[in-house]
Amino acid sequence: MIGRYTLPEMGALWSEETKFQKWLEVEIAVCEVHAEMGTIPRAALEQIKSRAKFSVERINEIEKTTDHDVIAFTTNLAESIGEAARFVHYGLTSSDVVDTANALLLRDACNILTRKIDALAEVLQRRALEFRDTPQVGRTHGIHAEPTSFGLTFALWYDEMKRNRERLKNAQESVAVGKISGAVGGFAHLDPQVEEKVCARLGLKAAPVSTQIIQRDNYAEYLCTLAVIASSLDKFALQIRHWQRTEVGEAQEKFKQGQKGSSAMPHKRNPILSERLCGMARLVRANSIVGLENVALWHERDISHSSAERVALPDSSIATDYMLQKMAALVDGLVVYPERMLENLNATRGLIFSGQLLLALTQAGVARETAYEWIQRDAMKVWDEGGDFKQQVSADKEIRAHLSETEIARVFSLNTYLRNVDRIFARVFGESATATS
Repeated sequence: MIGRYTLPEMGALWSEETKFQKWLEVEIAVCEVHAEMGTIPRAALEQIKSRAKFSVERINEIEKTTDHDVIAFTTNLAESIGEAARFVHYGLTSSDVVDTANALLLRDACNILTRKIDALAEVLQRRALEFRDTPQVGRTHGIHAEPTSFGLTFALWYDEMKRNRERLKNAQESVAVGKISGAVGGFAHLDPQVEEKVCARLGLKAAPVSTQIIQRDNYAEYLCTLAVIASSLDKFALQIRHWQRTEVGEAQEKFKQGQKGSSAMPHKRNPILSERLCGMARLVRANSIVGLENVALWHERDISHSSAERVALPDSSIATDYMLQKMAALVDGLVVYPERMLENLNATRGLIFSGQLLLALTQAGVARETAYEWIQRDAMKVWDEGGDFKQQVSADKEIRAHLSETEIARVFSLNTYLRNVDRIFARVFGESATATS
């Protein structure tokens, strides 16, 4: 991932330095287990642990000759360890190290992403409670529908991120799996206890069965989970872009001092961050296809997955990390215009209350089909000729024969539409959270 979209913690996790450090952790854990089981001398273990070090620059230099990064890595270790280096990588195949180290990287990436989800959820809850009682017109098919609460949108997003958090924890459990089972997974040169003990030392589960590699459905689950998270953020950002449209104007991204919206039009305030997040979601979703394509490999393993996941795993992790942090900042700083929401709510001159009027007439004994016909007749007249829907209804003799002026006034009230918002919030956030707001 380019530096523009790489945050420090996640970027450091996916650095070459950290990758080789995880490889070293796996190699040393294997040596420790071998020493415990008497396979290698204790003195050799101490020499390995005290002297083992690597240089990214030196590994890259060796790889120019070997064309094999793990061999370049072990060669570089041998240069620092000395005679005891013969016990490093004992009985292992390259993927024992790489895939087990990948499990450590992916586990740590999930921890970072979980914290970012929690931070976003906190902001969403706070803003949901802030705007719980703020009326806004609801839109279906992009057309004004019925009144709703602006805070419900944030409650909806909060609930979605709770599901995404659970998805991520499930994916973390799937990828936090190691293997020390040899060239085709049959433990030809190692006792299965080595794998079990190494994985326990590293805080991983041992794969019950493997080939030369950990099976890539685990990685596919991780990448697909990130794609779902990115798609949620895409949805949130797209909604914010709609609110910021000039014709809507209900909310906008915070526009800081000195910021510029356009090189040609000084008046512009563009939703650049929302648009950026929508674009980045496409990258993360595309990488999920890479994960799925990597599931099917030849026999016990080929190498077609390797090059693709060297890009897809870090890029998706880094991009999702960036998106989560930026979405939290975006929502936190979102500038909201409740007055404009009321203007838009009244833009159709009362037509949004048609559904409530339909129910009132049916409760008054009018057949639903007949009531629908009367209301639509008046509504279409307001659509086409202008005027006020409430006045049109009040002047309709057929409707007035069933509803009094007081009953019609009750129809055109916001209270009915917002009366259950507190109950929804209690379901999303719990009674205690909503009671203290």
